[in-house]
Amino acid sequence: MVETRATVLENVRIAENIYALTFATEQPVPIRPGQFCMLGVAGFPLRRPIAVCKAEGERVTVCYRVNGRGTETLARGYRRGHTLPVLLPLGNGFYVRGEERRIAVVGGGVGVFPLISVIRAYAGEKEIYAYMGFRNRAAVCMQYELQRSKELVIATDDGSFGTRGTAVQALMEDFGRVKPDVILSCGPLPMLRALKNAVGGKVPAYVSLEERMGCGVGACLVCVCTLTNGAHARVCKDGPVFDLMEVDLDG
Repeated sequence: MVETRATVLENVRIAENIYALTFATEQPVPIRPGQFCMLGVAGFPLRRPIAVCKAEGERVTVCYRVNGRGTETLARGYRRGHTLPVLLPLGNGFYVRGEERRIAVVGGGVGVFPLISVIRAYAGEKEIYAYMGFRNRAAVCMQYELQRSKELVIATDDGSFGTRGTAVQALMEDFGRVKPDVILSCGPLPMLRALKNAVGGKVPAYVSLEERMGCGVGACLVCVCTLTNGAHARVCKDGPVFDLMEVDLDG
């Protein structure tokens, strides 16, 4: 984990209310797929947790949705050359075992973005089958990254782009043919619940939880979640990636 002063290289709108922020750190930082960072925004005491989408040496890209004053300030107030404090990398990230050759990645909404880091890391050595869900055509973005997958299915709620329905429905339509060795997923809780109900231990599956965070390092306990054995875990420190069957998604 490194605390650094990052320099903004680009901060552009890529879809409806979605921005891609690329910044340069003071030195290269090794980042695993699925890890995240905490971005400081001037005027706000708490940093914003945002998943890393791409990391290449000192150059890091994160994508975020504008849904509050903090992210609105980030989108409107930071341009090339501006600096901001960043804490990274945080969390445990996704791990893929050597024998797991066929990977299904299932994303919804902003949960698509941490899965791009998975696709970038493993597309050259694994078979990646990507199922990505968006609200509508206006929300679809980063296709050029998603197309690194062996197969890509984009689903929209209203059918305005790709197939009509959800990413989980698209996965299950292909499940018997693809026969994934492992499923990696990130998205809103209803999507993760649907995934758990659909695959229910048929294959190993891991989910990255989206949760409000205060510190990002496990000290404040704002992001505590419940496990199926009744224990509690910190999403920022113990996660954000958990075994699908070990996390309680109904609380």
